[in-house]
Amino acid sequence: MEKMLDLISKEVQDAFSKSCYNEKYGKVTLSNRPDLCQFQCNGAMAAAKEYKKAPIVIAKDVAEQLLESRIIKEADPVAPGFLNLKVKESFLVSYLRQMREEENFGLNRDKNPKTMVVDYGGPNVAKPLHVGHLRSAIIGESLKRMGTYLGHRMIGDIHLGDWGLQMGLIITELKERQPQLPYFDLSYEGDYPKTPPFTIEELEEIYPAASEKSKKDQFYKEEAMEATFLLQKGNRGYRALWNHILDVSVKDLKKNYKALHVEFELWNGESNVQDRIPAMVQSMRDNGYAYESEGALVVDVKEERDTKEIPPCMILKSDGASLYNTTDLATIEQRMEEIDPDEILYVVDKRQELYFEQVFRCARKTKLVKDDTKLTFIGFGTMNGKDGKPFKTREGGVMRLEHLMASIQEEMEKKIEKNKNSVGEEMGETAKLVGLSALKYGDLSNQASKDYIFDMDRFTSFEGNTGPYILYTIVRIKSILSKYEEMGGRLEGNEIKEPSSEGELDMMLGLAQFNGVVENAFEEKAPHKICAYVYELANGFNRFYHETKILSEKEAEKKSSWIALLLLTRDILETNIHMLGFDAPERM
Repeated sequence: MEKMLDLISKEVQDAFSKSCYNEKYGKVTLSNRPDLCQFQCNGAMAAAKEYKKAPIVIAKDVAEQLLESRIIKEADPVAPGFLNLKVKESFLVSYLRQMREEENFGLNRDKNPKTMVVDYGGPNVAKPLHVGHLRSAIIGESLKRMGTYLGHRMIGDIHLGDWGLQMGLIITELKERQPQLPYFDLSYEGDYPKTPPFTIEELEEIYPAASEKSKKDQFYKEEAMEATFLLQKGNRGYRALWNHILDVSVKDLKKNYKALHVEFELWNGESNVQDRIPAMVQSMRDNGYAYESEGALVVDVKEERDTKEIPPCMILKSDGASLYNTTDLATIEQRMEEIDPDEILYVVDKRQELYFEQVFRCARKTKLVKDDTKLTFIGFGTMNGKDGKPFKTREGGVMRLEHLMASIQEEMEKKIEKNKNSVGEEMGETAKLVGLSALKYGDLSNQASKDYIFDMDRFTSFEGNTGPYILYTIVRIKSILSKYEEMGGRLEGNEIKEPSSEGELDMMLGLAQFNGVVENAFEEKAPHKICAYVYELANGFNRFYHETKILSEKEAEKKSSWIALLLLTRDILETNIHMLGFDAPERM
């Protein structure tokens, strides 16, 4: 099904052609003055230069050709050469009816669907998720859902940090605390215990304690480095401990990500590619890409077009140890061999842009990716407190993600309790859904690359541009539809008819934009555009609701049309919020 803007553009392009002007000037956009018109075409301004005519003359010629249009109701030429457009209600109704009948509301899924890997999440094992992990998870999940809806094969990879010095630190600290464990006995030859020698709570206490010790005690740090080395060389006891650390950590991570409605198709980590690093590095040497510089192995990635210095990409440190760069390059190699994606998207802190520029250039230069494989960096800003600094607890520490979510849920329970629509267990589940909408919408409604202020009071408000407001609107629609059924009405078989008010017309125009908005938002990797659309749609419905007595309407045909319109509005709103990563309850 063609997008509405494309259909209108074709009509205007045809009018340009019939007026003996190039049809390229007939592109139509949404009006930036909705008080004057619904759509606009500014092509006459550009055409004036080519045809040596006043823009208003060209605009009038084109408007003349649109008098008999099946789509355009009004084409108003306005000085100096704008063409203000309104569509026919009959065309709009026909378009919405078709949307209701078509799968995915007529959205054209990509004829050549792509395979895309989305690298997001990136937590370290043995450490709890905190607010610093929030944006990557929320933005990455939304992009993945948007791409899936458009028909692409989207593969989310959490890319765990599971192979660095933190593993050696944990092993060293555990050895100090429980030296009797068989993992530290070099003569032990039996099977190691299946039950981990620690809980997730103990593990999350062990790592920061070990990290703090290593900063003060050089001998302790050297022990941890030695433990890391032995682990990576295959020490049997340390590998068994490492597996326990992974099992306990991943189980807890999955629980927390599930609460955030975030799911990963792949739970790979840095450890998954360690075995392929030596061959990859050797290939870079053999092909002349890598060379030694001050003892380290590097690949030059600067280009003639650079306006600023781009340092070489370091592959190995002077002591022969690998780095994050090495692991990320090996991960790219693995993804190309096992998945062969058309694009790999990295949803990470925008401060890592230079790092990823180096990695991407190195991957291309060393032929780890095909020429047509896209490597995309999606950098996000920080979530800040009201003081404008990165969000902290009242004590000044980094807040755990589950504590943030619990505090939002508690706030939502207080507000929902006032409505008395939900009680007991249902209220708790409703508060979770609404709290999640507050958190995710509060994040996604901002352009990803920008920093934003986390404001609990504003994000949890049922008024304004917030998740709870969007959910309240959807629940309001569900309530009307439910009451309609209780009154004996049937939701099936209703047909949308021509609008009887400006509010109804505006609502219809908003619904008709769905396909174009989703395509554009994903193309630009911009979930905030979905948020903006959802907010406008919710506002449009609420204006219509306040000016219309839907259930008490005496004229059956008019009421039937409104019910059909509400069904479409509910479904499109719910489809959009699902792409944002949250869902609506039945009541609030």
